[in-house]
This record gives sequence, structure tokens and C-alpha cells, in this order.
Amino acid sequence: MRLKVTLLSVFTFAGLAAQNIQNNPGSNHGNKFEQLGTILPTPNIYRTASGSPGHGYWQNRADYNISAYLDEDKRNLKGSETITYYNNSPDDLDYIWLQLDENEASSINKANYPTSTTLPKTINDQKLKITELPEKDNGYGVHLEKVTDETGNALRYTVNKTMMRIDLPKILKKGEKFTLKIDWNYNITNRIKMGGRGGYENFPEDGNDLYTMTQWYPRMCVYSDFHGWQNHQFTGRGEFALAFGNFKVSMNVPADHVVGGTGECKNYEQVLSSEQLSRYRKAQSSSEPVEIVTLDEAKKAEKNRSKQRKTWVFEANNVRDFAWTSSRKFIWDGMGVVIPENNNKVMAMSFYGKEAYGLYRKFSTKAVAHTIKTYSEFTIPYPYPVAQSVEAANGMEYPMICFNFGRTEKDGTYSEGTKNGMIGVIIHEVGHNFFPMIINSDERQWTWMDEGLNTFTEYLTEERWDNKFPSKRGPAWTIVDYMKLPKDQLEPIMSNSENIVQFGPNAYSKPATGLNILRETIMGRELFDKAYKTYAKRWAFKHPEPADFFRTMEDASGEDLDWFWRGWFYGTDPVDIAIDKVTIATPDLDAVPAPKEVKYKVDKALVNDFEDLSKIRNREDKNITFYVDKDKEAQDFYYRYDRGQEKVDQNKEYSLTQDNDMALDKQQKEKFKNIQAYQIDFVNKGGLVMPIILEFTFEDGTKLYDKSSAQIWRLNEQKATKTYYFEKKLKSIQLDPMRETADIDTSNNFWSNDGSTSETSRFQVFKQKHEGAVRGGANGKVNPMQAAGKK
Repeated sequence: MRLKVTLLSVFTFAGLAAQNIQNNPGSNHGNKFEQLGTILPTPNIYRTASGSPGHGYWQNRADYNISAYLDEDKRNLKGSETITYYNNSPDDLDYIWLQLDENEASSINKANYPTSTTLPKTINDQKLKITELPEKDNGYGVHLEKVTDETGNALRYTVNKTMMRIDLPKILKKGEKFTLKIDWNYNITNRIKMGGRGGYENFPEDGNDLYTMTQWYPRMCVYSDFHGWQNHQFTGRGEFALAFGNFKVSMNVPADHVVGGTGECKNYEQVLSSEQLSRYRKAQSSSEPVEIVTLDEAKKAEKNRSKQRKTWVFEANNVRDFAWTSSRKFIWDGMGVVIPENNNKVMAMSFYGKEAYGLYRKFSTKAVAHTIKTYSEFTIPYPYPVAQSVEAANGMEYPMICFNFGRTEKDGTYSEGTKNGMIGVIIHEVGHNFFPMIINSDERQWTWMDEGLNTFTEYLTEERWDNKFPSKRGPAWTIVDYMKLPKDQLEPIMSNSENIVQFGPNAYSKPATGLNILRETIMGRELFDKAYKTYAKRWAFKHPEPADFFRTMEDASGEDLDWFWRGWFYGTDPVDIAIDKVTIATPDLDAVPAPKEVKYKVDKALVNDFEDLSKIRNREDKNITFYVDKDKEAQDFYYRYDRGQEKVDQNKEYSLTQDNDMALDKQQKEKFKNIQAYQIDFVNKGGLVMPIILEFTFEDGTKLYDKSSAQIWRLNEQKATKTYYFEKKLKSIQLDPMRETADIDTSNNFWSNDGSTSETSRFQVFKQKHEGAVRGGANGKVNPMQAAGKK
């Protein structure tokens, strides 16, 4: 439908501005397209300019052997661990750092990162806390009983809030290992009342507890080439950086408890009944979830608290952490899953109380299986033997096990919002097996590398689960309300976890949205998916930094994306591109120049008015031989004229007849008679550059789509112009019709030849069509993703 400009070069257009805005950038260049340069760290032997690990890359390792004793009556956990730490770095270490995350629950050993407080509108016994200065010890936090080397000699240590430094008896050199032992205990917190990721939840109706044992043992900090010791305090928000290693863990619990944990249980034969063991083996080859511990068995166990005990033994290799859960309330189901990319056979399993049975029995294990299969397609094949979901009223992730919400009403019914929220949380938390449990970024420093990348892949996985799934994070239009906020309420994605005000939008939604825009609008799916998979492969079981991600995405795709990282990740500008003006012109097909005689005079030869120092010195230098071309002397009048070899009368007129070979015949005039030209002027009001995406609607009802890459703004970041030539008349122009650039103001995205300034976009039509169905399915109940909070 659109003709090439070269075919129309013989026309003249009335009313069309001759000046091209792009050719006059003026003072509009704000460095949006400059390379990140010194913003990124200098590549070295550990991390290359391509974004891959360098030939000198290293990382340290920590192996654990842990015994734990769960005292349900005292709600206390007692533990003993042996850590073997391997120094693979080129550095000599004279001390090591460990994390004591449970100290965050202590009133005296917490990280003490305060925030402003205000008087509440209402108050109750849970909110009311009498102020005590200084604060008394509440009895929570890690109680260290003994810290020794492997022979039993006491080690010197210092506890600084949630971190513990151990001074080594001798320097730990490259290639050496050090073994230490720690005995400890702590009082388990009520995580429903006190918050936090680990602890217990009590069910008053049956008097039982459900334990989520997370961040429960002293854990080695990461020592890295880019940070040294990552020993930033744990405040409850920024999670953790951990070294990979092998775990052997035994948990002594009441005999009627069911235990799930990171890795594989090595003694099911000793802890399960014969019927349960038979069901487990059946589940391994089943394509549908099989109840290993049934609803009836769980209800029966709730009524009788056993005084006997059992020890469950788990092993996990090449993981960065270990978490577990224990309760007599659990129903437990599972099914076998095969990952096609590596033919890995995985047990997908779920643990949940009767309160969640109506939802978890239907969906949880299937969502686990779907997640690891879909993530394997987009990143790396899932390498572990187990993937588990535990219903625990909140969301948090650890290797091979995660904790989620999803309970029905007392009568077993549930809202559509609760169901979708539960499925979304399960996908999100199971997905964390990849980010950051395998692609092991540091969330204590960069939350988005964990949460943002995972939320984006969650969005892809939700789409594969149900094409109509109401995803709240990922689609470009869902970030608009956040991007509209005043600048003083925003911070760049590249901000430390502890300093982010709008934590959910900043660390989860905005990076996920940015990656979706890259995939759908800027790079295209094929290029993006290959680059994203390359990043996952390069940094699986390693410690990537932001520059490694940015560089890999460019290196593997051949796309220069520095402008995008600069704007979307380092800046706070929103997208607001507006159609400023549309100029219409029609061709005058008869306005073709006739043959005529052109008069001209001979100018002076063009030489510089001032001879610089170099010219003078070169002329005086006897060692310099100047280029001489006899043909040039003979043929070039100006060459002879400049050197005084020929004189010219500059007042004399010369004549030249200009032939016209551009005249149109009758057939060509008929062909081009309906051509109209449209110059569209755009203004970048928001500051963040993006592609210009247009939907043209013609008077006959047909449509045409066109997209210009973001590079159209490279010479003028404030204004751009595009000219189109059509054979039929335009009715309207819609900018970004599917709202794929997160434009915060769509009221300036429309032009019509009848003077109207707005039209329902394709996206709005789609949204209105389906909103009724979504509202009707929610039964008017609150979405628990918003009420309970999705991690």
C-alpha cells in the first residue's frame, strides 16, 4: 500500500514542511544513546566484556553436615553442624563470615535498620507494644553453644548483629579447606504474628503447628571477586548470597510429623508406613498426583500428638541452601515429571493442611510440574531430582522447596482470585529454583536480578498455563500507574534492596516489564530467547552481576541495548510519546520543471582564508615532497587558477541548458493521482525513548501497521518526525495501539482527520471485552495476592 519515496521525488507537495527535524538536533542531545562505558565495571580475567565468566573465574564452596532436633513443646530448634569451607580464590583468608539470620527476630541482635513510624488509626493487642528504652531481650535469635575447629579447639568469633566473624587459627590459602563445628539453638518464632520467612503457624482449632524451617542454621557468606565478603546485614528484606555445596541433614521430629526438605530423603523406608511407601513409589511413575499421605491420615494425626520421635535424613548436592518443613497436619501428594531437555526424572510434590485441600489437591503439584518444564525451556534444563510446594500462608523460596499460600473457605469453596493468586505464587516460588538458586545472583545487593528476572519468566509460564491468566506483572500496561508517580517517589531499578521505597513495582514489576518489552517490541522473541538462554547457561551455578546480564544480552543478540539499560534500569523517566502534529499534503502532478537555460558565473577557487601553522611549516620543510598530478593540472581549471597559471573574468556569464527527464506521462499521472503525504511530528514528553509504533486506519476501513526502532530518537531525543505516502486517505492514526511501551498518557496518542483526539484502542477494546468475565469470576472477593502479599 505504501509507495517508495524515490517514486515520488518528482512531485511537489503543498503544505508539507520542508525541514526535517532530525537534521537539526540543536541542543536536544541528552546522552540517552551513549554507551554505559564507565558505569559498568571494567572487564577482567574473572568476568569478560562479552558477559561470560572469564578464564580466571573462581568461586568458593561450603559443604554442610547438620543434625537438627525440633522440640515441639518448647518450640525450640537445637542444631549441630560441621562446615567444610574450600578457598578457591587467589586470596589468603585470615577470617571468614557467617550469616545468623535468626538474629533478625532478636530485640538486641537485629540489624537495626529503623524506618519512620506514625500513630496508627486503630490499635489492638498485637499492634500495641509498650516502648522500652533500651529494649529488653525478647529471647529470640541464635544462641551459640560452641564454635570449634574439627579437633574441638575453640575458635575466636565476633557476632555483629546478624553476622558472625570467625578468626581462623592460621591463614587459609588458595586451594586449602577449613572445617569448623557449631552447636546452637533458638526459640522458634510465630511467623504469623511476628512476620519473617521461617517459624511456626499455630492452628487453634486442632492445636497443631506447621513449621517452616528456613534460614535456620549458621550459613557461610559469599566471598567473591567483585565484592569480597558479602556481609551486609540481614534486615528481613534483601535476602542472601550463598555459596554452593553439598548437604547432608538429619531432622529429629515427633513421630507423627511429615517432613519435606531440600533434596532427596534417604530413609523413606524407615519413616513411612508400608502403605505410604507404596504410594510414593506409585507416584514416581504417575502422570497425575497421587496422595502419599492422605487427607484421612492427616486428619487422624491431628487428633493424637505422638510422644515418639523419628529422624528423617536428606541429601542435596550442588545447592546453595537447605530448608525444610514439618507438621502432623500435612497431606502429601506427588507425581513424576520428565524434563525433555536433559531427560531428568523429577518428583513434583506438595504438602498442605486440610485447610488448603480443595485447592492444593487440584492444582499445586501440577503447577510445580508445569513450572519446572516451562522454565527449563526458557533457561536451562531443571537439574535437581525434586521440586516441592508447601502451603504455609505466605511465599518464599529455597532450593527444591518453596512455601506458598492458597486456602479455601471453611466450606471448601474459593474465589477465582484466590485460585489464580495461589497458582501465580506457586509458579513464582518454584521458578526461584532457577533465579537465584541456580543462576545465583546476590539479592542482598540487587533484588531485581532475582525477583525481576524470575517475575518475567513467571509471566511467560503463566501464559503457558492459561493464555487468559490475569497476570499482574509483566505486561507493559500494568506498570503505568507506577511510572506515573512523581519523581521523588521513584528510584532506579539499580538500587540496593534496603533503599527501595516502592519495593514490589521497582524490584519485581518494572524489571519484568522491561524484559517483556525487550522480547516483544525491541528485540523480537527469537533474538531475545536465545540471548536469555545464553545468560542462564553461562551463569548456572555461578554468581552473576548486573553487568554480566547486560553484556550477555547484547553479546548473544547483536543488539546495542545500552540505551535501554540506561533508561529503564538506571533512570526513572517514564515513556510518554505524543503525536504533536500531522501535516497533510497532496501532489501537484503538473508541477514539473520545464527545460530552461541556466546562467552562472565562475567562482574563485576555494581555499582557506587563514593558513595554519601546519601548512606553513610543511611548505618550508625541504624534506616534504608534495603530491603532483599533471593530469590534474591539465584538467582542473581551479587548480591552475589558484596557482596563478590562468586568469578568469569573474564578471563573465556562462550558460547551460538543463534538460528535463522527469516529466510524467498521462499513464503515470493517473497512477499517482490519489497519493497523499502525511508528515507526523512526535514529541518525547516523558524522557524515556522507545520505538514508535503506529496503526493507520483508512477511510475504507483497512489498516496498516508500522514500527520505527527507538534509534529514531538518537539525533534528537525530544522530537522526531516520520513521513508516509499512501494511495488512499487516512481516517486516523493510533500510536502504540496495544500499549506495549508502557506509555503513561494515551490521551495524546491519537489523531483523526475529523479533528477528534481520542479513540478506543485495540487494547482497550480487548480489555473491555474480557473485564466483565474476569469480574464475574472473582465472586467479588479480595485477591489474596494483594491481601496476603506475593513475595
